[in-house]
Amino acid sequence: MDFGVGIATSSDSWKLAQRAEELGFTHAWFFDTQMITGDCFVAMAAAALKTSRIRLGTGVLVPSNRIAAVTANAFATLNGMAPGRIDFGIGTGFSARRAMGLGAVKLAEMEEYIRVVYGLLNNETVETTIEGKRRKIRFLNPEIGLINTKDPIPLHISAYGPRSQALTAKLNAGWKTFVSDVPGAMAAIESMQQSWQKAGRAPGDLYATAWTCGCVLAAGEPLDSSRAMAQAAPRAAVLLHRAADFDMKGWRNTSPVAPEVASEVAGYLEIARHYEPPDARYLTNHRGHFLFVKPEERKFVTAELIRRTTFTATEQTLKQRVEALREAGWSQLVIAITPGQEQALEDWARIKHAFDR
Repeated sequence: MDFGVGIATSSDSWKLAQRAEELGFTHAWFFDTQMITGDCFVAMAAAALKTSRIRLGTGVLVPSNRIAAVTANAFATLNGMAPGRIDFGIGTGFSARRAMGLGAVKLAEMEEYIRVVYGLLNNETVETTIEGKRRKIRFLNPEIGLINTKDPIPLHISAYGPRSQALTAKLNAGWKTFVSDVPGAMAAIESMQQSWQKAGRAPGDLYATAWTCGCVLAAGEPLDSSRAMAQAAPRAAVLLHRAADFDMKGWRNTSPVAPEVASEVAGYLEIARHYEPPDARYLTNHRGHFLFVKPEERKFVTAELIRRTTFTATEQTLKQRVEALREAGWSQLVIAITPGQEQALEDWARIKHAFDR
């Protein structure tokens, strides 16, 4: 099983990528959330120069953040800096777009985006719509070595629902999704395996990546300890932010809130409904998203919420969970590290080492 690290992108993200490489992690994934973190391609370039083995990928890129030609160029440039170590992770957008009051990109638009990016990386002439008109584009002189279009750049799609999973299978891409617990992870990979097989893919060819976040607890340490609050609570608070997004838009929430945390969600919604400015409450809702817990939401991020949304448990329990994921067919586990809590990587490395070949 491979192990990766999820990085809240910053100007010094290369340090965490470098340490992850030293600890034997196989992948470093950089957030593409322009209103919340730093620029993923700038950070990946620095990491490319500071590492030699670990794979570097977008975790995940959002199509609307830049035109496909620019993305293809960025990947090809990175591929010259770290040949054969670059991964293209992509999704329809949650954090990056919700923080601007937007919903997800349409799947058809993402598929078209992927087509153009890979057409260019394959040195093809691609026809695509630019500024309202269909135009033919291609890299004009890749042979002189300013970019690298020779080494392959694998595709990984963040897919939660059946339609996006079907697209992942159609494109023969790697698959990634966030998991909060073992039962949920089992249900998710079973669903993806069904989509994979319907597309006529060999079961063993699916590369499945589970993202999670959490805290490796010491014996007797509570789920809401100061360490757990620092390392895991920002992920737990994402459930609150998501519920508020639906509430603000008047959308139907297709993922019902568990009764055990319903009061916490309701309490946060009442506060979020009074965020300012009234026409852009998403600005405050997503402040600190996946990075830290806002003071006013702290009382709603309970031990139960952390337990339900993160991999926060003792080392032995976490090893058992990882073993269950590996046996179910997951190929990689990615641990998202909260900014300022980089030392948590050392704790997760102990769990990783238990699964070293």
